[in-house]
Amino acid sequence: MLAYVIKRLWQMVPTLFGVVLLVFLLFHFFGSDPSVILAGQNATPDQIAAIRAQLGLDQPAYVQFGIFLKQIVTFDWGRSWATNEAVSTLFATRMPATLTVMLPILILDTLLAVPIALGVAYVRGSLTDRALMVATTVALSISFLVYVIVGQYVFGFQLGWFPVQGWSSSLGQNLLQYAPLPVLLAVLVGVSPQTRLYRSFFLDELGHDYVRTARAKGLTEPVVLFKHVLRNAMIPILTNVGLALPGIFVGSFLIEVFFSIPGLGREVLLAVNRSDYPVIQAATVYLAMLTMLINLGTDLLYKVVDPRVTLK
Repeated sequence: MLAYVIKRLWQMVPTLFGVVLLVFLLFHFFGSDPSVILAGQNATPDQIAAIRAQLGLDQPAYVQFGIFLKQIVTFDWGRSWATNEAVSTLFATRMPATLTVMLPILILDTLLAVPIALGVAYVRGSLTDRALMVATTVALSISFLVYVIVGQYVFGFQLGWFPVQGWSSSLGQNLLQYAPLPVLLAVLVGVSPQTRLYRSFFLDELGHDYVRTARAKGLTEPVVLFKHVLRNAMIPILTNVGLALPGIFVGSFLIEVFFSIPGLGREVLLAVNRSDYPVIQAATVYLAMLTMLINLGTDLLYKVVDPRVTLK
């Protein structure tokens, strides 16, 4: 397995290099001139030239690309143009708030969707199955913004169960007071598509011969469902969870903005509005690295849930 991990890590290098090159070209040739943005509308040509020299923008493109690669390798992206805060410090201080909200969403989505999907797959065609499929279809048809507006009004203003906005430096207070409402609304949105997808996985497994053989041997339905069907369906489920992880971080943008959570998603969105290139570039490259590492972790989990899988 170690040889497989080393091989996969080595294969990530050209992919990551391609992402880095694409990001550099997009910002270098298609983005606005950073020196003009920083200097302001009333800046003189001398001031703009001084800023270009300070940022290294007066250097040839290959020199600038070398500086960009050095920033990635050393994890030193300089300072935010908007706040003058070190980008590395900005990521380190904003990431905990994002994880406090995003990890519960991912865990609850999976823990709720899997047993619900397994249950409705077992009673396929029944009234329960049809009612739940109608409910998930309706839930999918409603925009997440509607969930946020209605959820804040009902649970925040009318019932007063949760604060609509806010955050603190205490992890326990955040988990018990500020995170439940955004997590609840995000799970209501996310569990519907997951349930429909996992139901199809379970239905496919229930139609295989090994299920009929297990029942013919006298195994109870819980054993058939949880020991055989669930285990064989875990590979596509893990694939879906791995694909959803980067999307959850991207989805944190809206959650953090609407609930005033000082996380990384809101910071990236503010950076886009401010044309804060160092923050945007760092977030783009880090997200690409995260996606590749998640794919590697998912492949390794295949071997854990199914020993028949061979890693090559």
